[in-house]
Amino acid sequence: MKRLLAAALLTLVAPAYAAHEGPASLDAALAQGKREHKPVLVDFQAVWCYSCYFMASHVLNGKEWDDLGKKIVFYEADADKPADKAWMNKLNVHFLPTYVAIGPDGEELGRILAEQPREKFYPQIAALLSGDARLSHQKDEAVKGSLASVADVLDTYQQRYQGKEGMAWFDTLPAMVRNVSDKDKRVALAKQKLLLLEGKADKNDTAIAAAATKVLAGNIGCDRPYVLDDLISATAAQTPDARKASLAPQKPAYDDYLATQIFVVAPECADQRSAVLTAADLDAALGDTTGEQAVLRKAIDLSREKLHGDLKSDRNLADNLRVYLVRAKAGDELDTLEKQLIAAYPDDYVYNYRYGRRLVESGKFEQGLPYLETAARKAYGANTISVATYRVKALHALNRDAEARKLVASTVAAQGAAFPEQTKKLQETLPAT
Repeated sequence: MKRLLAAALLTLVAPAYAAHEGPASLDAALAQGKREHKPVLVDFQAVWCYSCYFMASHVLNGKEWDDLGKKIVFYEADADKPADKAWMNKLNVHFLPTYVAIGPDGEELGRILAEQPREKFYPQIAALLSGDARLSHQKDEAVKGSLASVADVLDTYQQRYQGKEGMAWFDTLPAMVRNVSDKDKRVALAKQKLLLLEGKADKNDTAIAAAATKVLAGNIGCDRPYVLDDLISATAAQTPDARKASLAPQKPAYDDYLATQIFVVAPECADQRSAVLTAADLDAALGDTTGEQAVLRKAIDLSREKLHGDLKSDRNLADNLRVYLVRAKAGDELDTLEKQLIAAYPDDYVYNYRYGRRLVESGKFEQGLPYLETAARKAYGANTISVATYRVKALHALNRDAEARKLVASTVAAQGAAFPEQTKKLQETLPAT
């Protein structure tokens, strides 16, 4: 998925779009779950997470949600808060949104990554709450010779971003189980996914490309954009001819994926943004600028058609439209839309920040600074540093270095102890004097 997890900063302000009240912390949620003998469902999300917009408005509501709420303790973990960020690190969560189910005894019951259509999400949650997806249970069944359980264990390690650990566990299986399981298609695919994770952890482009190519040859459904994106990145240093030879075979399958699962009335895959951006990146890597623009314009037109001019009707789709216009370099259209988004969603920092940042990046420092200052008044947590970084850049460009240094100093004083790496990067935005 084309998103970066922001570093966490201290805050007492809740995300503006959060729709659910619950325990004050994950520790409190776990304590409540233990007292009430209920599992805890943790929703790792953020105010800037477009996939979280989708889930909040399309999935985490209605009768099914209300019924689920009676069976669980629900906690919204904010990726920009230090305590929740610590839990993200502890649970090895790298993907937003991620839903982690934890039993009353503290054992993880399983997790779901990325946005999901309603008809997929609730059956997956039910499966997690049954307890059958617990890693300990899966391992017990795998040792007994269940090939389905071997694949389940490997998939669980993949969801937890533990490629090396997953392959190490596989090597501990009895030889009789290993030898048979190697011939199972699900196990073979799961192993390649773990090898892909290992390659990414080692920053080994050759290993990434080899594993990604094998994974893409399998039936991987809605994961196709993410794996293809890995392949595109891993081949960036190849010669044009070699890169084309690596990527061109992926084009027919990906075009079919778009036609049957994305550009349809009821998309099977909820993350349309990643699908579109990966398609554009694939065309760009193959030197097909016409195709690159065509897929972006198609996504732009379809998004506008579905929104009917109402940006509040679907924030996920509205934000997708913004990103498609950014990727298409449609400057005038983007200016208009971003101002409309600021007006449509005035209660959080996001769109003032994005518009101000884009103005600064394009050299329009005077125009961008007021939007960044507005964003700063609404920002919290990790995004406080993000906003401050571009305010400093604008102030420096406008020869207002005294103000820039004061801003850096106040931000470091407030957040430096908790987040030294992020504040160090902020300090580095000012040239040495």
